[in-house]
Amino acid sequence: MTMTLISVADLAARLGQPDVRIFDVRHDLMDHSVGPRQFAEGHIPGARYLNHETELAAPRTGTNGRHPLPSRDAFAGLMAAHEVTPETLVVAYDGSGGAYAAHLWWMLRWMGHAQVAVLDGGWGAWTAAGLPVESGVAQSLAPQTGIRAGASLVGTVDARAVLENISAPAFTVVDARAANRYRGETEPMDPVAGHIPGALNRPNGENLAADGRFKDAAQLRAEFQALLGARPAQEVVHQCGSGITACHNLFAMEVAGLSGSRLYPGSWSEWCADPTRPVAKG
Repeated sequence: MTMTLISVADLAARLGQPDVRIFDVRHDLMDHSVGPRQFAEGHIPGARYLNHETELAAPRTGTNGRHPLPSRDAFAGLMAAHEVTPETLVVAYDGSGGAYAAHLWWMLRWMGHAQVAVLDGGWGAWTAAGLPVESGVAQSLAPQTGIRAGASLVGTVDARAVLENISAPAFTVVDARAANRYRGETEPMDPVAGHIPGALNRPNGENLAADGRFKDAAQLRAEFQALLGARPAQEVVHQCGSGITACHNLFAMEVAGLSGSRLYPGSWSEWCADPTRPVAKG
């Protein structure tokens, strides 16, 4: 186990340990009731549920994207309420190939917490292995003081930096959305179709093997290097529709040993909210 991926066998061996906190972040962008319902029907024993719409995002203004980040202090307070301490190993899982789990992994590192891993294969791998499950709704929480925001372990860029980068390139933007959304042929989530000029496309699903687990490090490294050429990871910025699946690509680069890429949290939903920002298609 590393601070990226943890196997179902390794997690099963740690169930019930007081220094482990498991978070279920199953979610459906088109039907926000799916995740809580799935959690109530069955989840990994001891897991807590976190909602990407109501707990892992700040209020929307119409110009700050569909999943704006909460403040680091507010997020730290949420983690403290779940009894996360600086010594806690946090494990995140979902039912979507790790897309939402990787976002929580990134948020914890953004808050300054290094002890966090994604369950490889997620809920599907857990149930396929015949491991124990429990049912029931999430428990109520009480304010705690177990953890505070520290120095961020990841980097971000904002819309201004992305705009300036178009005319004076200092980094390469990688778009994690499906290819047809990147090309502007369809846009089911946001009011404008297309992509940020100059962005490359790496649909985040390409990070997974046929069994739903992440490809091995060597294969991921070869694929990202084929996309990026000689560009170092520190000159790569990830984006997607709202900053969630972009974390899957960032996480996959970390698995591949290509550390140090950054996130544009607002992503396409923030970018296209300003009609003065340029849009590319094709």
